[in-house]
Amino acid sequence: MRLTVRVTPRGGRDAVEGWAKDAAGRAFLKLRVAAPPADGAANAAAVALLAKALKRPKSRIAIVSGETARLKTVEIGEVSPEELTAAFGAAP
Repeated sequence: MRLTVRVTPRGGRDAVEGWAKDAAGRAFLKLRVAAPPADGAANAAAVALLAKALKRPKSRIAIVSGETARLKTVEIGEVSPEELTAAFGAAP
């Protein structure tokens, strides 16, 4: 399953902040990570945060687009829409 996330690096803590919509009305999940955006540290922290929230190994989660942008598309293996809703609430 693919999921769009917006990552805020140097956010002071690692946290899932819930759902939001962009100007076009597309839903994305807001993530805040303490790691800086240098050397892929924020991406690694975002993957670890998603893995922890979904109780999946990090190897099941991959960033498929947007590695250098705040808005990223993430591929999550073997997860159902119900599991996403249970972990992050219902998408708007």
